[in-house]
Amino acid sequence: MADVNTQYMIDEIRDNIQTGDILKTKLVLSHLEEVDQKTRNRLIYELSRGDVRFTVPILLHLMTEHVEIADELPVIKETLLSNLLAYPELLIEFLSDPSIKDKTHLINVAGELRFEEAVPALLYLVANSQDESEIKRIIETLGMIGDPQAINTLTDYLYAANRDLIITAIQALGHVATQSAMHRLAERMGTDNEMDYMILSIFADVQDPVSLEKLNDTLASHYAHMRIYAKQELVRIGSKSVPALIENLLQDDPDFIIHTLNVLGDIGDESAIMPIRKLLGKEPKNANVRFAAYEALALLPLRKGAYTLTAGLTDAEDHVCVAAARAIDQNYSEILTAGIKNLLRNKDDEARHITKIIVNAQVDKVFLSLVGEDFFQELSLIYLPHAHKDTREHYIKILEENGFADFAGKLKGDEIVTNTVKVVAVDDSRMILNIYKSTLHELGFEPVLFEFPATAIEWLQKEKPAMVLTDLNMPEITGIMMSAEIRKKYSPKELPIIMVTTQNESNDHDAAYIAGVNKVIQKPFNAKSLKAAMGEYL
Repeated sequence: MADVNTQYMIDEIRDNIQTGDILKTKLVLSHLEEVDQKTRNRLIYELSRGDVRFTVPILLHLMTEHVEIADELPVIKETLLSNLLAYPELLIEFLSDPSIKDKTHLINVAGELRFEEAVPALLYLVANSQDESEIKRIIETLGMIGDPQAINTLTDYLYAANRDLIITAIQALGHVATQSAMHRLAERMGTDNEMDYMILSIFADVQDPVSLEKLNDTLASHYAHMRIYAKQELVRIGSKSVPALIENLLQDDPDFIIHTLNVLGDIGDESAIMPIRKLLGKEPKNANVRFAAYEALALLPLRKGAYTLTAGLTDAEDHVCVAAARAIDQNYSEILTAGIKNLLRNKDDEARHITKIIVNAQVDKVFLSLVGEDFFQELSLIYLPHAHKDTREHYIKILEENGFADFAGKLKGDEIVTNTVKVVAVDDSRMILNIYKSTLHELGFEPVLFEFPATAIEWLQKEKPAMVLTDLNMPEITGIMMSAEIRKKYSPKELPIIMVTTQNESNDHDAAYIAGVNKVIQKPFNAKSLKAAMGEYL
């Protein structure tokens, strides 16, 4: 290759700038690869001295047709940006110029500058483009700029045939983040899990009234994974979401109310206390609602009115009684103790039942406040010697530590034969797991309890119990997902799975059976109902 006359190239560039000859300038610069670095920089410098309307198209040509050179010479992009920054109004002109075929870099600059004035030109471009990569880039840029006038166009792409464009449009509307944009995203939900997750995550980040409303509405979704995600995000958002959640307590949908109570308990905002107490005051017919209400109150700081919790100890369902006992223990006071003593002194059937609840719930403050009374010792000895080994050892320890060694001695006695038939129970509520422990022990099984499905799955790879009992609504891994995982190793006949849930949703039940669940039963359960369900398979 003949040596290139670098001075001739420099002089030619100068002349071409004077005459406005773009074609000759492009020809000169096509030889950039053949000259040294110093000359390359000098040529770009000379080019930068020209009129912007002349210089910018040349720089764009270099960046699109001579990519390697442009990568080696960052000064090319820097010069382009400095020109457009100095004359941003010309960016619109260049975007509309039909002679500039590849507008990629112009579109990028419009986004980097957040140049709202370029939006009409971008909307025209996207409406007339057939290039999907260019369309995607424009949608991304419209999102970066965040101008509401792009909402209608972005909404159109929510229903495009190209999935990649749909996802890009979702993200772009998330950047626009107006209430109108959030409404459009909400309307797009319900057809694709991945997209629904993406939209919910946008709602969780934006947190405007519409976003919070849509997240809140998702608690009533027909799909477990969507409800669980919404619950997690509402808890993360915290007190800001509480007013909308409190309004949910006025609804008639028990499942919706239960999920709401779960979230309110996890958030722990005391403004939820009075609405939850009012809900209990209406005596909800659904026992799971009552359970969830007491469970939430156990997580909230009751500064006054805690004495009303004692009413829960006389509920018709043991689950509710246990939740009330936990709430009492969390908000322990002498007034509460006095109320419980009055319920126990007669040593009648109700007193025996309450004592059983106190023992099984392992509410240590309540237990220690009562254990000095002869009538309570007499009542508790009906159940404690026959309780699960862990429960007995727990009480023996706290009795000995608190000066009741004689009473602790009465619990030791002869070692009870350990149950050998293992039944796994999986639930993210420790309160429910405690109920499983006492109920399964009462039925003659050895309970193996897991709060986290992942740990249960790991254990089941090595051991095979007689049965698995699982909740549905659990974070990270739902009961349906866990069941599907178990079925990779065990058939329904080899290892029966019973899903025990508060949820009364046909979609969830159908999905559970498809995943390999043998049977679905509703909470609350007791020894009798659980025995009947398990008896079909054991």
